[in-house]
Amino acid sequence: MKVVLDWDGTVTEIDGLHLVLEQFGDPRVYDRAERILGRGATLHEVIALEFRSVRAPLADVVGWVLENVRVRAGFARFARRHRPLVVSSGFHELIEPVLAREGVELEVRANRLDPDPDGWEVVFRSEAACAVCGQPCKRADVAGLGSFVYAGDGHSDRCVALAAARVFARDGLARYLASLGVPFEELTDFDAFHRALAEGGSVPPRAPKRRR
Repeated sequence: MKVVLDWDGTVTEIDGLHLVLEQFGDPRVYDRAERILGRGATLHEVIALEFRSVRAPLADVVGWVLENVRVRAGFARFARRHRPLVVSSGFHELIEPVLAREGVELEVRANRLDPDPDGWEVVFRSEAACAVCGQPCKRADVAGLGSFVYAGDGHSDRCVALAAARVFARDGLARYLASLGVPFEELTDFDAFHRALAEGGSVPPRAPKRRR
Protein backbone atom coordinates (compact mmCIF):
# COMPACT_ATOMS: atom_id res chain seq x y z
CA MET A 1 0.00 0.00 0.00
CA LYS A 2 1.43 3.41 -0.96
CA VAL A 3 2.55 5.67 1.88
CA VAL A 4 1.83 9.40 1.51
CA LEU A 5 3.43 11.97 3.79
CA ASP A 6 2.77 15.59 4.56
CA TRP A 7 6.03 17.52 4.97
CA ASP A 8 5.97 20.44 7.42
CA GLY A 9 5.34 19.27 10.97
CA THR A 10 5.10 15.65 9.82
CA VAL A 11 8.43 14.83 8.23
CA THR A 12 9.98 17.84 9.96
CA GLU A 13 10.00 18.09 13.75
CA ILE A 14 8.61 21.65 13.64
CA ASP A 15 6.61 23.24 10.83
CA GLY A 16 9.35 24.69 8.62
CA LEU A 17 6.99 27.18 6.98
CA HIS A 18 6.22 28.68 10.37
CA LEU A 19 9.91 28.87 11.18
CA VAL A 20 10.66 30.66 7.91
CA LEU A 21 7.85 33.13 8.48
CA GLU A 22 9.04 33.82 12.02
CA GLN A 23 12.60 34.42 10.80
CA PHE A 24 12.00 36.26 7.53
CA GLY A 25 8.36 37.35 7.44
CA ASP A 26 6.18 39.86 9.27
CA PRO A 27 4.79 38.32 12.51
CA ARG A 28 1.81 40.68 12.42
CA VAL A 29 0.82 39.41 8.98
CA TYR A 30 1.32 35.82 10.11
CA ASP A 31 -0.86 36.27 13.21
CA ARG A 32 -3.63 37.94 11.21
CA ALA A 33 -3.53 35.29 8.48
CA GLU A 34 -3.71 32.39 10.94
CA ARG A 35 -6.74 33.95 12.65
CA ILE A 36 -8.73 34.11 9.40
CA LEU A 37 -7.89 30.58 8.20
CA GLY A 38 -11.18 28.75 7.79
CA ARG A 39 -13.09 31.88 8.79
CA GLY A 40 -13.59 33.41 5.39
CA ALA A 41 -10.10 32.73 4.01
CA THR A 42 -8.92 29.58 2.27
CA LEU A 43 -5.60 27.92 3.00
CA HIS A 44 -4.23 29.16 -0.33
CA GLU A 45 -5.23 32.74 0.49
CA VAL A 46 -3.56 32.50 3.88
CA ILE A 47 -0.32 31.03 2.52
CA ALA A 48 -0.14 33.67 -0.23
CA LEU A 49 -0.72 36.47 2.29
CA GLU A 50 1.88 35.18 4.73
CA PHE A 51 4.64 34.71 2.16
CA ARG A 52 4.13 38.12 0.57
CA SER A 53 5.78 39.40 3.76
CA VAL A 54 9.01 37.49 2.96
CA ARG A 55 11.54 39.54 0.96
CA ALA A 56 14.83 37.78 1.65
CA PRO A 57 16.82 36.18 -1.18
CA LEU A 58 15.80 32.56 -1.67
CA ALA A 59 19.39 31.34 -1.28
CA ASP A 60 19.59 32.96 2.16
CA VAL A 61 16.34 31.30 3.25
CA VAL A 62 17.39 27.89 1.92
CA GLY A 63 20.71 28.18 3.78
CA TRP A 64 18.88 29.03 6.99
CA VAL A 65 16.42 26.13 6.48
CA LEU A 66 19.29 23.67 6.03
CA GLU A 67 20.83 24.83 9.29
CA ASN A 68 17.65 24.97 11.35
CA VAL A 69 14.95 22.59 10.06
CA ARG A 70 15.29 19.03 11.34
CA VAL A 71 13.48 15.90 10.19
CA ARG A 72 11.81 13.49 12.56
CA ALA A 73 13.86 10.53 13.81
CA GLY A 74 14.15 7.62 11.40
CA PHE A 75 12.93 9.50 8.35
CA ALA A 76 15.80 8.64 5.99
CA ARG A 77 15.59 4.92 6.80
CA PHE A 78 11.82 5.01 6.41
CA ALA A 79 12.07 6.82 3.07
CA ARG A 80 14.49 4.27 1.65
CA ARG A 81 12.31 1.36 2.77
CA HIS A 82 8.90 2.68 1.71
CA ARG A 83 9.56 5.28 -1.02
CA PRO A 84 6.69 7.50 0.19
CA LEU A 85 5.07 10.22 -1.87
CA VAL A 86 5.40 13.66 -0.27
CA VAL A 87 2.42 15.98 -0.71
CA SER A 88 2.82 19.44 0.77
CA SER A 89 1.27 22.86 0.95
CA GLY A 90 4.84 24.12 1.14
CA PHE A 91 7.39 24.60 -1.61
CA HIS A 92 9.72 22.48 -3.72
CA GLU A 93 12.42 25.12 -3.21
CA LEU A 94 12.44 24.53 0.57
CA ILE A 95 11.71 20.78 0.65
CA GLU A 96 14.11 19.39 -1.92
CA PRO A 97 17.29 20.88 -0.34
CA VAL A 98 16.39 19.15 2.94
CA LEU A 99 15.80 15.84 1.17
CA ALA A 100 19.21 16.23 -0.49
CA ARG A 101 20.81 16.97 2.89
CA GLU A 102 19.30 13.73 4.21
CA GLY A 103 20.52 11.78 1.15
CA VAL A 104 16.98 10.91 0.04
CA GLU A 105 15.26 11.23 -3.34
CA LEU A 106 11.47 11.13 -3.32
CA GLU A 107 8.60 12.26 -5.51
CA VAL A 108 7.33 15.58 -4.16
CA ARG A 109 4.06 17.27 -5.04
CA ALA A 110 4.22 20.79 -3.68
CA ASN A 111 3.86 24.44 -4.64
CA ARG A 112 6.50 26.71 -6.18
CA LEU A 113 7.92 30.10 -5.25
CA ASP A 114 8.61 33.24 -7.20
CA PRO A 115 10.95 34.91 -4.64
CA ASP A 116 10.29 38.50 -5.70
CA PRO A 117 12.36 40.90 -3.55
CA ASP A 118 9.22 43.00 -3.07
CA GLY A 119 7.47 39.98 -1.52
CA TRP A 120 7.46 36.31 -2.41
CA GLU A 121 4.71 35.10 -4.73
CA VAL A 122 3.33 31.59 -4.31
CA VAL A 123 2.69 29.58 -7.48
CA PHE A 124 0.13 26.97 -6.47
CA ARG A 125 0.21 23.64 -8.29
CA SER A 126 -3.57 23.63 -8.66
CA GLU A 127 -6.47 25.98 -7.98
CA ALA A 128 -9.15 23.39 -8.81
CA ALA A 129 -11.75 23.01 -6.07
CA CYS A 130 -12.09 19.60 -4.43
CA ALA A 131 -15.51 17.96 -4.88
CA VAL A 132 -15.48 16.97 -1.19
CA CYS A 133 -14.24 20.05 0.71
CA GLY A 134 -14.86 22.71 -1.94
CA GLN A 135 -11.30 24.10 -1.82
CA PRO A 136 -8.04 23.22 -3.58
CA CYS A 137 -6.63 20.40 -1.45
CA LYS A 138 -4.35 17.39 -1.38
CA ARG A 139 -6.97 14.87 -2.52
CA ALA A 140 -6.03 15.72 -6.11
CA ASP A 141 -2.46 14.60 -5.37
CA VAL A 142 -3.55 11.07 -4.43
CA ALA A 143 -6.04 10.53 -7.26
CA GLY A 144 -5.30 7.21 -8.92
CA LEU A 145 -3.17 5.81 -6.07
CA GLY A 146 -5.83 3.39 -4.90
CA SER A 147 -5.64 2.45 -1.23
CA PHE A 148 -3.01 4.47 0.67
CA VAL A 149 -1.63 5.22 4.13
CA TYR A 150 -1.47 8.88 5.07
CA ALA A 151 0.53 10.75 7.72
CA GLY A 152 -0.09 14.39 8.55
CA ASP A 153 -0.39 16.98 11.26
CA GLY A 154 -2.47 20.00 10.26
CA HIS A 155 -5.22 21.86 8.47
CA SER A 156 -4.05 21.01 4.95
CA ASP A 157 -4.21 17.28 5.78
CA ARG A 158 -7.85 17.11 6.83
CA CYS A 159 -9.60 16.28 3.57
CA VAL A 160 -6.98 13.89 2.19
CA ALA A 161 -6.74 12.02 5.51
CA LEU A 162 -10.44 11.18 5.27
CA ALA A 163 -9.73 9.40 1.97
CA ALA A 164 -6.94 7.21 3.39
CA ALA A 165 -7.23 3.56 4.36
CA ARG A 166 -5.04 4.15 7.40
CA VAL A 167 -4.01 7.42 9.03
CA PHE A 168 -1.09 8.35 11.27
CA ALA A 169 -1.69 11.77 12.82
CA ARG A 170 -0.36 14.30 15.29
CA ASP A 171 -1.23 17.78 16.58
CA GLY A 172 -4.09 19.56 14.78
CA LEU A 173 -4.94 16.68 12.46
CA ALA A 174 -5.17 14.28 15.39
CA ARG A 175 -7.52 16.65 17.22
CA TYR A 176 -9.64 17.12 14.09
CA LEU A 177 -10.02 13.39 13.43
CA ALA A 178 -10.80 12.73 17.09
CA SER A 179 -13.54 15.38 16.99
CA LEU A 180 -15.15 13.50 14.08
CA GLY A 181 -14.74 10.08 15.62
CA VAL A 182 -12.44 9.03 12.78
CA PRO A 183 -9.83 6.45 13.86
CA PHE A 184 -6.13 7.16 13.52
CA GLU A 185 -2.80 6.03 14.94
CA GLU A 186 -0.39 8.38 16.67
CA LEU A 187 2.62 9.55 14.66
CA THR A 188 5.69 9.82 16.89
CA ASP A 189 8.77 9.00 14.80
CA PHE A 190 9.48 7.13 11.60
CA ASP A 191 11.01 4.05 13.19
CA ALA A 192 7.76 3.49 15.09
CA PHE A 193 5.81 4.25 11.90
CA HIS A 194 7.82 1.58 10.04
CA ARG A 195 7.18 -0.98 12.79
CA ALA A 196 3.45 -0.28 12.70
CA LEU A 197 3.37 -0.82 8.94
CA ALA A 198 5.50 -3.97 9.18
CA GLU A 199 3.11 -5.42 11.74
CA GLY A 200 0.27 -4.96 9.26
CA GLY A 201 -3.37 -4.55 10.03
CA SER A 202 -5.39 -1.38 9.93
CA VAL A 203 -7.77 0.60 12.08
CA PRO A 204 -11.36 -0.46 11.34
CA PRO A 205 -13.37 2.29 9.66
CA ARG A 206 -15.93 4.17 11.69
CA ALA A 207 -18.50 6.68 10.55
CA PRO A 208 -17.80 10.30 11.54
CA LYS A 209 -19.93 11.80 14.28
CA ARG A 210 -22.80 13.86 12.99
CA ARG A 211 -22.75 17.48 14.01
CA ARG A 212 -25.98 18.92 15.34
